Amino acid sequence: MSITRRDFLGSSIGSSAALAGMTTVEPGQLHRAIPLPEETRLWDLATPALVVDADSLESNLRKMQNVYSGNSAALRPHAKTHKCPVIARQQLDLGAIGIAVAKISEAEVMVEGGIEPILITSPIATRGKLARLLALARQAPNLQIVTDRLQNVRDLNDGATAVGIKLQVLVDLNAGDDRTGIMLGESAITLAGEVARAESLELAGVQAYAGRLQHVVGWESRRKQYVQMMGQVMETVAGMRQAGLDVPAVTGGGTGTYDINSEIDGMTDIQAGSYIFMDDNYQNIGGRSGQVFNDFDSSLFVLATAISQPVQGQVTVDAGIKAFATDKEPPRLRDIRGVDYRFGGDEHGILNLTEPSEPIAVGDKVRLTIPHCDPTVNLYDHLHVVRGEKVSEVWPIAGRGRSQ
Repeated sequence: MSITRRDFLGSSIGSSAALAGMTTVEPGQLHRAIPLPEETRLWDLATPALVVDADSLESNLRKMQNVYSGNSAALRPHAKTHKCPVIARQQLDLGAIGIAVAKISEAEVMVEGGIEPILITSPIATRGKLARLLALARQAPNLQIVTDRLQNVRDLNDGATAVGIKLQVLVDLNAGDDRTGIMLGESAITLAGEVARAESLELAGVQAYAGRLQHVVGWESRRKQYVQMMGQVMETVAGMRQAGLDVPAVTGGGTGTYDINSEIDGMTDIQAGSYIFMDDNYQNIGGRSGQVFNDFDSSLFVLATAISQPVQGQVTVDAGIKAFATDKEPPRLRDIRGVDYRFGGDEHGILNLTEPSEPIAVGDKVRLTIPHCDPTVNLYDHLHVVRGEKVSEVWPIAGRGRSQ
């Protein structure tokens, strides 16, 4: 069957109407899968649409969990990738020890969806967010937060004391990104001691996320740099323990180093996120076996429609800057070779038909790869779940747009 579809005579008006109705999801539906009322084909979706191949997604989920089921470290997937309680539930059901989120607003969404335990991986620094954190911790006693400065430890302790709870806190270590985290060595050891001694705080461990190293091109180079960096982290952890501190968790890592973490003695869990979708950016860094990081399937794509052909040799599709995060390379056609994509503005993309392996005409629908999955997912309200060419249900991206 051709990947591009020109014959829509068999499409159902009822199906189209049903899909149109899915653009608004009731609050009570934000945390669960929504079955479509009528069977719908992939090629009947209104575009641009964010689509996930359920078979590939499930394969990725199982593969990563299997790696860590037989490992000394566990899996704590990061939900900033999918922002979807439905996927988080699947990860927990397969054996993940918890879910990581980037911010308090994402934590609120997950807890509302019955997802626990949650680790918030960025520090909070304002009184308003502290109040939200404390309210959420009363609702979800296993909630954890990171800290990287003394005043924040005092604020967390004062707040927890005021509401009568014991708050679980991890010391956020600067693993070379210079983004968040306290410097390794004595400063980190001192801060961990302050957390441990605080009346209403519990030292739950440390976080050491070397984000920049997840994307080092070439597996050997990535391995060398990551092992060296995490060796320094573990020296600081050893210093904490020598000072008499209990450090239960050492969490960090990600998709790019998922098969290297086993070399880090003392790592308790990893926060891989992008493995579920495997965007172009990750595929291009290379894997253990070659120049393409293909350990996991590419499960996410954008379906777009060719809407115009103003000049020969190019076709305009209805997926532009608003359809993709643009901080990486542009998307590619998933199935058709000999076609280059470039952004043509907010609503449009331009396909340059150099030597297409299949013809593309106005009205055709094409599948486009995802350059950077996390921020692209944040542009959509729903994931359309497809098996083969059948759209089975819709998963709300309940955490999208939660910037606060």
